[in-house]
Amino acid sequence: MITTYLTTQELAKKIKYDPRTIREQLKDSVLLEGIHYIRPFGGRKILYVWERIEEDMVRPPAIDTLLQGVA
Repeated sequence: MITTYLTTQELAKKIKYDPRTIREQLKDSVLLEGIHYIRPFGGRKILYVWERIEEDMVRPPAIDTLLQGVA
């Protein structure tokens, strides 16, 4: 399987989000380290794994997510 690694800027262009939104709101809440992004060689730089992000974007939300606002 070929893996496509994207910088924050490249991911932002692909999914039509502001890079700041990705860094401050999506990273570590929706986009998880080791699943959706990696830090090559243990450094500060972040590379996003496009195939995993694309897969999760089209997956329907879990029932727990849908019920969070109902109570």
